[in-house]
Amino acid sequence: MSLKLGVPSKGRLMEDTFEWFAARGVALSRNGNAREYAGAVAGAEGVELVLLSAGEIPRELAAGRIHLGVTGSDLVREKLADWQTQVVELAPMGFGHADLILAVPAAWADVETLDDLDAVAAAFRAQHGFRLRIATKYHRLVREFLRAQGVADYQLVDSQGATEGTVKNLTAEAVADITSSGETLRANHLKILDGALIHQSQATLFAARTADWDEGRAARLLALKAQLGLG
Repeated sequence: MSLKLGVPSKGRLMEDTFEWFAARGVALSRNGNAREYAGAVAGAEGVELVLLSAGEIPRELAAGRIHLGVTGSDLVREKLADWQTQVVELAPMGFGHADLILAVPAAWADVETLDDLDAVAAAFRAQHGFRLRIATKYHRLVREFLRAQGVADYQLVDSQGATEGTVKNLTAEAVADITSSGETLRANHLKILDGALIHQSQATLFAARTADWDEGRAARLLALKAQLGLG
């Protein structure tokens, strides 16, 4: 039986993943047109390519339906509770870099740190009668980070797109989102708080702990890791 390798199905992540494997002697390719989600593998025996959205890959790994998967380290940590009990991080891949950060309006001149945010959040609730809102799609990561930093007087509001615009649209007072250059934050008059780097994400190759690792598949994994230079 083959090893199922889940790879992002489109865009720069797919292209960079194909290049990463190709540089290590494993050629991944898409079958047919861009609407087809099947692929081929050359140069590695017993490996089957499955094309999925990057957001689906953590779930498929956790369910054991794929043995290996390439996705952002942020997505694994956000979507899988106790992620280390469900997947093994085999290799950071050196692309897809982005930082999950917490940002507030640039006009908040006296708010530069998380301690400042904590004080503002308490004052905000006293003044408005509801908790300061932080827009994000990374609920688990943000909640865990703020708990560890001792910030409690806030509420998370869900945002699946255009998160930086929520402050301007008056649906949130702060945002927690992925950024690579910070340009979108600056364009929306937001600033990153000091010490508010929640997670540095990059594309990572993971293995599923709950997949069917029979003797043959375990041997194939060892051979593939050796070929990829993973030890």
